[in-house]
Amino acid sequence: MHAALRGASTWLRCLFSSLALASLTACDASDDPPSFRYRLTVEVDTPDGLQTGSSVIEVNATESPSGAVVLDGGARARARGEAVAVDLPDGQTLFALLQSENEADWASTIMFLLSPRYRGGDAYERTVFAIRRHKGARELPYVKTVGGGMVRRDGWPMLAIFGDLSDPTSIKKVDPFDLAGTFGKGVDLRRMTVQVTDDPVSTGVEQRLKWMDQYRRKWLNGRSTISQDLTTDELTARLTAGSFSTEFAQ
Repeated sequence: MHAALRGASTWLRCLFSSLALASLTACDASDDPPSFRYRLTVEVDTPDGLQTGSSVIEVNATESPSGAVVLDGGARARARGEAVAVDLPDGQTLFALLQSENEADWASTIMFLLSPRYRGGDAYERTVFAIRRHKGARELPYVKTVGGGMVRRDGWPMLAIFGDLSDPTSIKKVDPFDLAGTFGKGVDLRRMTVQVTDDPVSTGVEQRLKWMDQYRRKWLNGRSTISQDLTTDELTARLTAGSFSTEFAQ
């Protein structure tokens, strides 16, 4: 096809998409599935005042089945980004991971969980357009009930702390309803929010956790991720460096 005709065809597809989605202000000129970025923010009240941390995460559609979540319409969503770190009094750091208590792909799916559920071949694209249009910050619910079957899905990421930032085996879960039990009196989780953004994807958590590069393809207990020990509930047997940054997931 002549280049001018291809350009006209792409323009017409964008025009019709924009008309069908009246609140869209623009249309991508690319045939690639749309992506979006969101900022995950964690707010913690402390005796020294409000402390916050945030991370920008990008979600893309991909044809690769590895590490991707299948959504309605057959599209696959994959996150790129890192965990949130919140610096608290006495040199302590609270981490909000890229996964939740029960969902390893939490960061890939949370924005879809908060958005209208479309079905059909273009479900992914329609949902992404709806996500992009929502400009305000949204507070995450603790759990989200989905569909007529009343399926409960995690709305919050897992919270954790290291007894020693240089030792991955020192990780411990933090009860989001009892931060004081871990960090001391007067420390409480205020809220967690997500907001669509055009800011660049966050990087640099490996500067806090120097061991991450040594834990590619390893659980935090040092064992290979080729298999998982299902006989233990130890947190180190369930988390990897990829729980803190997708750049270290492979």
